[in-house]
Amino acid sequence: MPFPPLLIEIGNHQMEVAETLISVGRFLVIFVAARALAELMVRLQLPTILGELVAGVLVGVSGLHLIVPPETHAQLSDFGVNLLSSLAEVTPEQIREIYAETFPNLAAVSQIGLYALLFLTGLESELDELVAVGMQATTVAVTGVVLPFALGTAGLLFFFHVPLIPAVFAGAAMTATSIGITASVFGELKYLKTREGQTVIGAAVLDDILGIVILAVVVAVAGGGTLSIGPILKLVVAAGVFVAAALFLSRTAAPLFDWLLDQLKAPGEVVVASFVVLSLSCFAAQAIGLEAALGAFAAGLILSSSKHTHAIQETVKPLVALFATIFFVLIGTGMDLSVLNPMNPENHEGLIVAAFLLTVAILGKLASGWSYFSKEKTNRLVVGIGMMPRGEVGLIFLGLGTQAGLLTPALDAAILLMVIGTTFLAPILLRFVLAAKPETAEQPA
Repeated sequence: MPFPPLLIEIGNHQMEVAETLISVGRFLVIFVAARALAELMVRLQLPTILGELVAGVLVGVSGLHLIVPPETHAQLSDFGVNLLSSLAEVTPEQIREIYAETFPNLAAVSQIGLYALLFLTGLESELDELVAVGMQATTVAVTGVVLPFALGTAGLLFFFHVPLIPAVFAGAAMTATSIGITASVFGELKYLKTREGQTVIGAAVLDDILGIVILAVVVAVAGGGTLSIGPILKLVVAAGVFVAAALFLSRTAAPLFDWLLDQLKAPGEVVVASFVVLSLSCFAAQAIGLEAALGAFAAGLILSSSKHTHAIQETVKPLVALFATIFFVLIGTGMDLSVLNPMNPENHEGLIVAAFLLTVAILGKLASGWSYFSKEKTNRLVVGIGMMPRGEVGLIFLGLGTQAGLLTPALDAAILLMVIGTTFLAPILLRFVLAAKPETAEQPA
């Protein structure tokens, strides 16, 4: 016997209510938890992204189970499911089914945050600073990329027998340097305009470029399921050409963009025009087999020379504050930190891997401070420590690896500890070293 139309309509309405409650409820949990932890981090003088990540851990599979990615196969909180079930007047099983079906929508929204954040990172890259310190910054950057990448990958392969692709990805994740964290500490201590400060900032810009190129190649190779040397070389060349084109366009296309922007009169012209460039660059990167994330960063590089750069930053930052928050919280929700429980003998190898990655990540960047030649006396320890924090760039790498399914839970957590450890240590060590030698802050750049 068919259901009466009225009952069908009521059923559809209840499903819509359940879907809305789930979607809005997830945003509510994410933003309240992220903001609370971000406020705590600010008061501790630590990056807010760490708070967002910890917020994800607290509400995710390692915490309250209020938000859990379906691929983790973790159970949603019974309290949350029963509350939504009673409000929407549907069964708990239907709530779980709707949750799983609509989760990709939340993940898609978080991708906007990832692309906006990488776009902003590229936009804030001072290419003139990189040119000003030239060979010193280049040597520091290359050393700071090659040493952690080579030692981390080799160690995971030969000592811990990690499969090649996850090992290479973990090595790539250690190449990052968070320009924002170091620049913030240098600025606070009046050290940003010194030769050491400019060397670190210039090297961090190049670090981001090299690291994201490596990341794009690794993820593309993993997606293709092949390790043939031909496709790898093709991707490396494509990534190099793509970044070179972006750097060229940053000098030549910005005036055209500025002229076009000056012709637009409708409200929102800055952010819309910027996102057109962002979308085109992401499309181009993906079309030639690279990661769209590289395209987002390249779009920022292209517009970094625009006379409207400040206006673009001001319009993009609120979008980053909203959508990148979702991205980092979702990374945290999927983290199963039980694999780091030292009381479980099965976790001991994972903890050793985490300690190994953290050690290599610290020493690899510290060594970069002694890799360049300089006629002037410079504080090489400051340069090495300044290159240490992985921060938001390391978390972006981790998020992409998690989304691509390249990492085991233990390696996932080990990389997370490496990112958190270097991000916490660097500001503390910088303040300690620079406070011990206040006279260096007066050196000219």
